[in-house]
Amino acid sequence: MSTPGHAEAPGLAREFGWDAGPRGRALFLIAVLFSSFQVVTAAFSPLSSVVVRAIHVGFLLLMTFALFPGVSAKRQPLPGVAWLLGGAGFLLAFYHWIFEAARRVMGPALPLICGAFLAYALFGNYLPGALAHRGFAFSQVIDQLGFGTEGIYGIPTYVSSTYIFLFILFGSFLEQAGMIRLFTDFAMGTVGHTRGGPAKVSVISSGLMGTINGSGVANVVTTGQFTIPLMKRFGYRAEFAGGVEATSSMGGQIMPPVMGAVAFIMAETINVPYVEVVKAATIPALLYFASAFWMVHLEAGRMGLHGLPKSECPDAWAAVKNGWYLILPLAALVWLLFSGYTPLFSGTVGLALTAILILGVAVAARLSATALRFAFWIALGLASAAFFKLGVGVFFAIAGALVVACLFIEGGRGTLKLAVNALADGARHALPVGVACALVGVIIGVITLTGVATTFAGFIIKLGADSLFLSLLLTMLVCLLLGMGIPTIPNYIITSSLAAPALLELGVPLIVSHMFVFYFGIMADLTPPVALAAFAASPIAQASGLKIGVQAVRIAAAGFVVPYMAVYAPALMLQDGSWLDTAYIVFKAILAIGLWGAASIGHLRTRMNWPERILATTAAGFLIVALPVTDEIGFGLGAAFLAWHVWHSRRIARTDFS
Repeated sequence: MSTPGHAEAPGLAREFGWDAGPRGRALFLIAVLFSSFQVVTAAFSPLSSVVVRAIHVGFLLLMTFALFPGVSAKRQPLPGVAWLLGGAGFLLAFYHWIFEAARRVMGPALPLICGAFLAYALFGNYLPGALAHRGFAFSQVIDQLGFGTEGIYGIPTYVSSTYIFLFILFGSFLEQAGMIRLFTDFAMGTVGHTRGGPAKVSVISSGLMGTINGSGVANVVTTGQFTIPLMKRFGYRAEFAGGVEATSSMGGQIMPPVMGAVAFIMAETINVPYVEVVKAATIPALLYFASAFWMVHLEAGRMGLHGLPKSECPDAWAAVKNGWYLILPLAALVWLLFSGYTPLFSGTVGLALTAILILGVAVAARLSATALRFAFWIALGLASAAFFKLGVGVFFAIAGALVVACLFIEGGRGTLKLAVNALADGARHALPVGVACALVGVIIGVITLTGVATTFAGFIIKLGADSLFLSLLLTMLVCLLLGMGIPTIPNYIITSSLAAPALLELGVPLIVSHMFVFYFGIMADLTPPVALAAFAASPIAQASGLKIGVQAVRIAAAGFVVPYMAVYAPALMLQDGSWLDTAYIVFKAILAIGLWGAASIGHLRTRMNWPERILATTAAGFLIVALPVTDEIGFGLGAAFLAWHVWHSRRIARTDFS
């Protein structure tokens, strides 16, 4: 499927792999070399950071031009020219090739924004008023953007060439090993038989997948292939089914531990431990998915939809028993991150354990005796534990022994092929993120050079002196507008550079201000008219992308509410107050989301009339607004609504019974 931010070359499935033609085999080999380079540099650090960034960008350009040889969809591909451009980008890493690479991967939006910033750096001194800068020579601009660590090779590319690539590769290995099936079977077994079960399966499985790959659009086109048709088969409208999948998949970007790789960039940008970012994101992420779960439950009640027959649902714990080894690398990753280890080390260990376990399962399956298989796992566990103390050399020794064993056992070569495919897929999936990070470095370099962020922040601060809410609203609109057609990572980097310092100046805590712009960057992928995730779901659901986007916005109500609540009550992100304060704000948020969801769907115990929906919406609004006595009014209105609705639903039930 070809969607901005998740591009696939035409016929890529046929032209990319062991069994493809010469071009496909060459691309496959390049992708494997790219992933191998990233793993080796992460494990041994043989090169300086600047060299790693440059080679990382060079590989991105080489693969992009080779995978997308056509200038446009209407013109015939020019493979010779494309390979020449890719080779030039790889050898020279010269700044101006990156614009065209970004356009081929994710469409024109980000290159146009980047071009506008570049034009501002070159000609902004001719603008009137406060936007004008003092003017810079062409050589000074090029030096800033192409030959230092403030432009193309800045923090975004540094994070892409280290943390992000490793975690994408980590997710690719788990996907190849069957993690999607494990999550889907677990979700089907736990909630598939309940009211609206198919939609709840989508919420759970997409959320779990988001914990390892952090790519919203990629989630839509993988888990959505199963969940959207299932929802439609059990009575959900096509646009609602697509909206559920889009909302759930995008939520993976705010679900720790990976969080769409933005968490790593955020930690690097604001210079805080990664675990602090995860801590701030946890409660809002749970509220987001609780909201989506609640909305599909209410929609099922409104439409009288039931779940799957219990006999058709897989055994959740049998699925865990069969795929238990896939959970171990994820558990180790989370433990390492929360123990204070760096994301680079944690990602390397997680990737190493995944590879060892995949190969180890292939070897263990050929051991007939139970005792022998048990001894094998004990030995492998002890050897893997030694990896923490003795370093990566132990991993390569273990992996090498397992590779040799796989060469001589039945089915072992298929496992090796799976591992190599994971290396290639990881490199391919890294293209949109990596190219975006390289290109957005140009924007950051221009912002640093010209000081335009200070001008923009001054405007927000001036507005916030009269009303913090208006400043937040303006920041939200900027995030949504910039997010139309560009991925979440560049959206966050741009808006955090422009708006987050202003929010900090207005008294918003550091992490909360950055999380605010991050959340609305995600919401941009759900918000029409662009709504990348919604349009990715469109061909699967066979419904209009705009209609799917409208439904996704309804379902993702918490994504719009929680950031505002966190600004006025930072305890929601564990940034202030006691646990009692946090418990109170969480309770208030759950009640507000519950009321808002019921009003939006028009159903609770029974169908709601318009006065009830207005009363529930008003109560939720007062609970969200952090002003004197608004909580009391919100609780009062909420209690009045619930009392009225219970009485009204019982009256309807008595009438129907009689």
